[in-house]
Amino acid sequence: MGDLAERLAERLAELRAERGWSLEELAARAGISRSTLSRLERAEISPTATLLGKLCAVYGRTMSRLLAEVEAEPPQLVRAAAQPVWRDEASGFTRRSVSPPHPGLRGEVVEGALRPGADLAYDAPPVPGLEQHIWVLEGVVEITAGGRTHRLEAGDCLRFRLWGRSRFHCPGPAPVRYALLVVLP
Repeated sequence: MGDLAERLAERLAELRAERGWSLEELAARAGISRSTLSRLERAEISPTATLLGKLCAVYGRTMSRLLAEVEAEPPQLVRAAAQPVWRDEASGFTRRSVSPPHPGLRGEVVEGALRPGADLAYDAPPVPGLEQHIWVLEGVVEITAGGRTHRLEAGDCLRFRLWGRSRFHCPGPAPVRYALLVVLP
């Protein structure tokens, strides 16, 4: 595993310790097995997008904010070659932090890509009331939020405040690439 994965594992352990939670308590709160959490915190396994989503919800953070906490302070100008990319090969999700979170700013820009058939479901938002704008650059994606499913094609934009479950599904036949603008409440 790389340095980022090890720093992420350390940060996850720190967040749990800051709250005084045992692995058992975190497991109950996040709906993730104790053994998986233990292996994540020891950097024995890499977290999937779904696992990180559950942990972010428990800790009240966006995924970008959590990843930013383990990266160096982001500069004002982020060149394409310096934008952190995270891949979850198991689910077919790739995430590029185009404009990483920054202290004092509430918004960020993320580029997401899903391979055909990819299906990501999140039980809860990392921060209730999180504002999201999803602009499809290429392909087709089905987004479920607020109990409604929306089919977005290239050029379409969906915006909403996220209070509950959400789902991102790429029905194919081609991959989908989209820009996600996130604004903290």
